[in-house]
Amino acid sequence: MAMGSDVRDILEIEGSEEKEDFMTKDALFNDTKKKKAKKNEANFKKPEGMHRELWGLLWTDNKDGPPIIPTDTCQGYKQMKAKIGQSRVRPWKWMPFTNPARKDGAVFYHWRRLADEGLDYPFARFNKAVNVPIYSELEYQQHLHDENWSRPETEYLLELCRRFDLRFIVIHDRWDRQRFPNRSVEDLKERYYVICNTLAKVRSTNPNELKMRVFDASHERRRKEQLEKLFHRTEEQIEEEERLVQELKKIEQRKKEREKKALDLQKLITAADSNLDSRRSERKASKKVMPCKVRDATTTPEATSIKFPDFKQSGVSLRSQRMKLPASLGQRKTKAIETTLEELGIDLNPMPTQEIVISFNELRQDIVLMNELKVALANCEYELQTLRHRFENLTPGSISELTTVKQENMAIGLPDLNPDTP
Repeated sequence: MAMGSDVRDILEIEGSEEKEDFMTKDALFNDTKKKKAKKNEANFKKPEGMHRELWGLLWTDNKDGPPIIPTDTCQGYKQMKAKIGQSRVRPWKWMPFTNPARKDGAVFYHWRRLADEGLDYPFARFNKAVNVPIYSELEYQQHLHDENWSRPETEYLLELCRRFDLRFIVIHDRWDRQRFPNRSVEDLKERYYVICNTLAKVRSTNPNELKMRVFDASHERRRKEQLEKLFHRTEEQIEEEERLVQELKKIEQRKKEREKKALDLQKLITAADSNLDSRRSERKASKKVMPCKVRDATTTPEATSIKFPDFKQSGVSLRSQRMKLPASLGQRKTKAIETTLEELGIDLNPMPTQEIVISFNELRQDIVLMNELKVALANCEYELQTLRHRFENLTPGSISELTTVKQENMAIGLPDLNPDTP
C-alpha cells in the first residue's frame, strides 16, 4: 500500500516537511555543519608575448613570485650529505719521483698517497718512443751508402729523428747548417724513409709480410711549389682565373647545346629518310598486280612527333576520332598544320573514310616534319653566317680570295671542292 508521501510526490503536491525516522547521508557524514568559505585566490594570467616555458619557470605551485636571490628548496631524501667523521682520512706524503721519459735523471717532488709510495709514475704510460732504425757498418757500406749523403750527416739525421720523434718540421728547424749542407724537409724525409725501407727489405725473412713506407718526394715538392704559386697570386690573377672558369663553363654549356641540336637534326633527317623510303616501297608495291590491302588506320611512321588516338579496345568508335590532333601537339604546330592545309586547298575535316584517315594523318605528320626541318635549316644557316662573319673579322679579305679562286676554277672547268663558300 502506497504511503501518503509517495502519492503527493506522484501528484507533485507540496506538503509539509515531516521528520524522517531513518539516518540520512548528511547526518552520517556530519555534513550539516557550516562549510568553510574558500578564499578567492588571485588568478594571474600569462602576459602577452611571453613564452610558455618562461612563464612556467616564473609561476610556481605556491603561486609565489620569483626569488630575488638564488635559493635551494630541494629538501628531499635524494639530497647528498657529506659524511664527515665516519672514517679515517687516507694519509698523504710529500715524496720524490722520476719521469721515465727523461734521460737526465731529474728528480721532482709532489704530494702522493702513502699507499702509492714506490709505484711508477702514473703518466709514464703516455711516453711513446719512435723506433728509429739502427744499422751496422757492413749494412751501411753495402746498402745505405749514398753520394749525396755522408755517414756523419746520416747519423745526425737519425739522432734528430730520435730526439724529436720524427717531427720533420722541427728537425728542419734544428738542422746544423754550419756543419752540413742545407736540406729541405722533403730531402730529410726521403733519406729517412729510404733507410727504413732498405733495412726492412734486407732484414725481412718473409717478403710477403714486408711493410714498406711510401713517400714520394718529387710529388711533395711539386705540391708545395703549386701551393706557393697559389698563395702568392695577385688580385688580378685571381680575377682572371675566375673569369676563365666562367668562360669554360659557358663553352661547355654551348658544346652541350650544339651536341643536342646535332642529335635532334640527325633524328629529323633519319625520320625524313625513313618516310621517303617507305613511300617509295609503297609505290613500287602498288604497281604490281596483287590484291589491294588496306592499311591499318592506327599505323604511324616511326620517329614522328604526332601520336594520334589509338582505339584498340572493344566497342564502337567513330573513325573521325582517329583524325583528332592530340592536345600535347601545341598551338604553334597546330596553327602551322592548318596554314599549310589552307595553302594546299585541303579541307581541315575531310570525309573520314579509312583511306582518307590514313593519308590525312600521314600528310599532317609530313607537314610537322617539314616545319621542323625548315627550322633546323634556318638555324644552321644562321650559325654558318655567324661563323663566316667571325672568320672575316679574324682574317680580313680571306672570303673574297676564296670566292675569286672558286670562280677561276669554275671558269677552267675544275670541280668545286668547297661548295659551302660563296
